[in-house]
Amino acid sequence: MSDNDDTETPEALPLDAWHRAQGARMVPFAGYAMPIQYEGIVTEHQWTREQAGLFDVSHMGQLMVTGEGAAEALEALVPGAIASLKPGRVRYTLLLNEAGGVIDDLMVTNATEWIEGDEDEGIEGRWGEPAYYLVVNGATKWDDIAHLREHLPDEVTLTHMEDRALLALQGPNAAQALGRVMRGVPDSLVFMQSTTYQFGEWPLRITRSGYTGEDGFEISVPAEFAEGLAGRLCAEIEVRPAGLGARDSLRLEAGLPLYGHDMDETVDPVSADLTFALTRKRRESGGWMGHEAVAKVLADGPERKRVGLKIEGRLPAREGAPVFAGDAEIGRITSGGFSPTLGQPIAMAYLDAGHTAEGTEVEIEVRRKRLAATVVPLPFVEHRYFRGS
Repeated sequence: MSDNDDTETPEALPLDAWHRAQGARMVPFAGYAMPIQYEGIVTEHQWTREQAGLFDVSHMGQLMVTGEGAAEALEALVPGAIASLKPGRVRYTLLLNEAGGVIDDLMVTNATEWIEGDEDEGIEGRWGEPAYYLVVNGATKWDDIAHLREHLPDEVTLTHMEDRALLALQGPNAAQALGRVMRGVPDSLVFMQSTTYQFGEWPLRITRSGYTGEDGFEISVPAEFAEGLAGRLCAEIEVRPAGLGARDSLRLEAGLPLYGHDMDETVDPVSADLTFALTRKRRESGGWMGHEAVAKVLADGPERKRVGLKIEGRLPAREGAPVFAGDAEIGRITSGGFSPTLGQPIAMAYLDAGHTAEGTEVEIEVRRKRLAATVVPLPFVEHRYFRGS
């Protein structure tokens, strides 16, 4: 998940002053002023792979969908199983249009709260009103909100949580650092689980997932407390701030698609290699927007598909570079760069279906030169999510 650049005057986020005090170089991104780097992109990339990087992702949209029938209403719009999602569990899914194109990718958490009973009064504990916490891409959030409000029934409420910031602590030592700041929290979560936590006067929602391929935590915090939380986390020896540049190179190594680049409304989930986001039972039962179109691609096979490419030499291939098999153009690069971990250029591209098999040799045109490349499985760097012992 990620966003597009914006050339309009950028809006300041809650941590704007804090970033500048840390020496960040700020750039316009998704309509906001965002830190692209502090010490340097490669330094921050490597630190996150070895220790823990703290990323500000407050530009993302944080939404809450509540009310009876909320799960069923969401299931009419996404192909993921929401009704069977247990409280505290998280699911990656997709907003699709009628043609099966991806409007956005998002995380959905069952945020339904348990209400304690009172034994003395004979009141049993119970689950509260159904509630689902959504995190959507910053550049698409207003369109997402409009789409949801158009299609959700009146009895279901959509709330845009504009008063909250979002921090992402990522890396192999993220749990160790967070555990000292918030004792016991990392031990209570595995990958794709979420919890609420009262940190002094700061009410937090903490989710264990990530966009770097590393173990990590996303922390939703009231905007007024964001600077204090960022400073507290960065006081830990393992933690340093990291910017958009490292976030992008890390997600590329992790083989994760960037919305607006590796997928958009012209791309279906099968072609985007996101079939795992189509819950198996719901592929057959349908009942979600775009099902008929996606089912046809599942049955017939996609005409093109997102693949990974390892490139010979040192010259990276960027978005838009054409890919060839002999004289025939067979696709285009959608994301590319130099991998600090692998020490070579890598890229993702959509290629004609006949050229997507692992080991297929292709050429990429960069600066009027042909670069040799090979189709490889994704991710480029193995994910290290914590799934429990």
